[in-house]
Amino acid sequence: MSATILNLIIQLVGGAVGGTAIGSAMKNVSLGAGGNTVAGALGGLAGGSLLSSLIPMLSGSTGGMDLGAMAGQLVGGGVSGAIVSAIVGLVVNNMRKA
Repeated sequence: MSATILNLIIQLVGGAVGGTAIGSAMKNVSLGAGGNTVAGALGGLAGGSLLSSLIPMLSGSTGGMDLGAMAGQLVGGGVSGAIVSAIVGLVVNNMRKA
């Protein structure tokens, strides 16, 4: 498996976990289990890709499996997934109230 595909999978998983965690912690931004997971995964993918382009060390393009790069991808995807899930949850829940 190439390093790029592995990074994308790690970002998706990290984002899904981050989106689910923020939805569980903050009920006012929750989109439901599926919505939090999908929004978090997409946010993790976008944010993790952006982060790896800004910080080339996180891309892990040395050919081997660098645990530091994988941990960075996981954390970057998780944080960005939580942020995107929270923002989408706020917008959607406020639109439902109006």
